[in-house]
Amino acid sequence: MILMIIASFHIIQAYPDVSAGMTRRSTGILQFLVPYAFKPIPYVPFVSIISSVLYALITIISIYYFFEKTPSPEILFFAFFVISFAFEGSRIMVPLKLVYGFSNVYLIMASRVLFFGRYFGIFSLFVASVYAAGLEVQKPLNIIFIIALATLVITLGVPIDGLSWDSSLSMNSGYTAMFNMVETGIVLITMVSFFVSAYSRGTKAYIFISIGSFMVFLGRNILLNADTWISPVLGLLLLALGTRFICTELHQVYLWL
Repeated sequence: MILMIIASFHIIQAYPDVSAGMTRRSTGILQFLVPYAFKPIPYVPFVSIISSVLYALITIISIYYFFEKTPSPEILFFAFFVISFAFEGSRIMVPLKLVYGFSNVYLIMASRVLFFGRYFGIFSLFVASVYAAGLEVQKPLNIIFIIALATLVITLGVPIDGLSWDSSLSMNSGYTAMFNMVETGIVLITMVSFFVSAYSRGTKAYIFISIGSFMVFLGRNILLNADTWISPVLGLLLLALGTRFICTELHQVYLWL
């Protein structure tokens, strides 16, 4: 967060050039629903980056405070999902490149860091739902290692265009449609897993957690692809409500164990 604030004083002048250099709009849900109602605004992606890092900071502190002594494997992997938002700070390399003339290699490196954070976060929330559905693993560290390794393989295999970016300051990459389909599938499976947990454990709390997981996925998509002023507000609202649903209900579930 401190690095984002310091960098903002150096890159603010570059945002008109950043907007002029974009080759396409980001492919978020909001852009799909209202593609022509809202036009891209140069400064919104930076607000999105700051909001993502701030969300990660505040939420992870809150999770540590409220779940410090609560043995919940689900909240551990949800915490990894939250931390993944901090990786959004790597998008700031685009305006920094225009200000300082960095090599495009640094943009590609930053993009791979960004993709690693995003997919690691998605897989972590998915694993949290599988734990809730009945997965029993004595050493969560093994699961974390598998997720990290799988994410690393995917991240290193994605072709990235180091010369162009979209309206959210994400570098253009290949297989976008395929990854969007995979992400949608993971969202659906995650929700179903939490619903299964509600049935198998006999508690309605996991129904609300399932709803919360859908809200955080939706808010995440809107926030990370933000290029208009309505996007950060709507994205953060959905993230906050979904996070509250998940954390509050998980705390109630494990409070009585």
